[in-house]
Amino acid sequence: MSIEKNGFEIHSSFVSNDSINDIITEIESLDSDYPKHGVRNAEKKLISVKKLVESDLLLEKAKSYLSGNPEVVRVIVFDKTSDKNWLVTWHQDKTISVNNKKEIDGWGPWTLKDGVHHVQPELNVLEDMVTFRIHLDDANESNGCLKVIPNSHSLGILSKNEQDRVVAQSTEYICSVKSGDLLVMRPHLLHSSSKGNKPSHRRIVHVEYSSFQLPMGLAWA
Repeated sequence: MSIEKNGFEIHSSFVSNDSINDIITEIESLDSDYPKHGVRNAEKKLISVKKLVESDLLLEKAKSYLSGNPEVVRVIVFDKTSDKNWLVTWHQDKTISVNNKKEIDGWGPWTLKDGVHHVQPELNVLEDMVTFRIHLDDANESNGCLKVIPNSHSLGILSKNEQDRVVAQSTEYICSVKSGDLLVMRPHLLHSSSKGNKPSHRRIVHVEYSSFQLPMGLAWA
């Protein structure tokens, strides 16, 4: 599988066990009332995550998929467990978060989430982004791993009806991976995940990088 043809690829044993153990240890040390199943802006809350996503290892890898120097634009830690065992329907990640709202031709709609402005940009912005999913645990069908539709990123931005049609006419790929594996994908690749039928920890560091130069007056949030 290659990202050029399929919109995603998997690299085995990409992240060291030491890095993974450091992140897991820090997650487990969070206060008991902290929502460990979904830590947004994780690089600002977890030192071990910040160290990893800004490491030469990941930045150099991200650079190979982008037109320029990569910038970290979104980091989330997910943990699907028996208590938090969710379904994600087929979709594309097609919004970005920026520091303020500015009317730009071809951009929209705008929304405000947790006090942060989000917008759907033109396709060329998404094409200069790449998503890394760093697996802290083994992930497979039993604990709700990611599923993708290969090459769906080449279809551009799809409406909900178009997404449903593509999924119905395509064969999904089940991204079974091991702890330490890296899944690389374009954000607008169609993807989903089922509830785990044998839920256990499915911890993932989700990182989005971009080298797109935003219009004047905007900055990544």
